[in-house]
Amino acid sequence: MPANVIRRVKQLGITYPILIDQNGANWNRWEQQFWPTVYLIDKHGHVRYRWAGELEYENAGGEAIMARLVDQLLREKY
Repeated sequence: MPANVIRRVKQLGITYPILIDQNGANWNRWEQQFWPTVYLIDKHGHVRYRWAGELEYENAGGEAIMARLVDQLLREKY
């Protein structure tokens, strides 16, 4: 499984870190209930926003909402 992920990450040109959580340690640490879950983390490492589930499930508009929240976080001075 990790070999498949590594191959696909290279194919897609992804350069950011990718977590492979084969034993569920990260899932449990974050007390996950849904996959996928997106977290927005501020400049100080604090989780500020969370979206559980697919961003566009049933036209939820999650991509636009999260993009707006990212912009807000990027504008913060501290």
